[in-house]
Amino acid sequence: MIATVTFNPSLDYIARTDDLRLGAVNRTTFEQVLPGGKGVNVSIVLGNLGHGSTALGFVAGFTGAELCRLCAEAGVTCDFIHVDEGMTRINVKVKAHEETELNGQGPRVTEAHVEALLAKLDALGEGDTLVVSGSVPSCLPSDMYERIMARLSGRGVRIVVDAERDLLLRVLPYGPFLVKPNNIELGDMFGVTLETRDDVIPYAQRLRERGAANVFVSMAGEGGVFVAKTGEVFQSPAARGTVVNSVGAGDSSVAGFLAGLMETGSYERAFKMALATGSASAFSELLATRPEVEALLAQMG
Repeated sequence: MIATVTFNPSLDYIARTDDLRLGAVNRTTFEQVLPGGKGVNVSIVLGNLGHGSTALGFVAGFTGAELCRLCAEAGVTCDFIHVDEGMTRINVKVKAHEETELNGQGPRVTEAHVEALLAKLDALGEGDTLVVSGSVPSCLPSDMYERIMARLSGRGVRIVVDAERDLLLRVLPYGPFLVKPNNIELGDMFGVTLETRDDVIPYAQRLRERGAANVFVSMAGEGGVFVAKTGEVFQSPAARGTVVNSVGAGDSSVAGFLAGLMETGSYERAFKMALATGSASAFSELLATRPEVEALLAQMG
């Protein structure tokens, strides 16, 4: 079983307009509504690659109902906690000459809702995988990541963490199976600038020394680095293509890694699958599909 947790999922309303003018009426030339949130993206891409998963988190109101409908339409099993107060947020992304975003707040989650989520996680056991990603909204305890890791400690659950700076650093003592910072986030953790794959390797190894079993560092157009629990280090340039939309590319790479590892048992192949899947999403308006990923894998060799 694979489960993903998104603390504050969203409906992403994407609109294009020829020219965005403040204080005036603007008309769209294109619009689209998509399910959003890092864990939700991971679940959708896993489904696109042929692997089922269950999406967990918190939803509320008519927007929450629509999010669940869209996730189900994408083949994702939803098991969200339904919250009474507020609504699942709408994130507005207006694309003109520049991109402008207006992100909603999300529902009011209580301690009772948190306990309900933790109780659902109790169903996970030996050999299962949990992906926890994204920021923790202000209505939730700041130690949510640690609470989840502590709750599942010793049960044989492979936990993947995709979070920034302190959120990630604080879970390292719990021994996450995989952490996935990008090179900018990794540099911020150690107060350095990491521009090349060779720059990244020693700092990725430091995350392993502090408790992470495996470390995957994505680097956008530079490709990525993977430091495995075996001590092996893999690095690769990125696939070739034109970036259309980078939203969800990092989440897609997590899904690609898990799919590759389940299918081959090889860390090297899982790493290549991660890079190809992240790139496939970046080169498309929507999240990566299996044919797109296979085409890029063939290109990468």
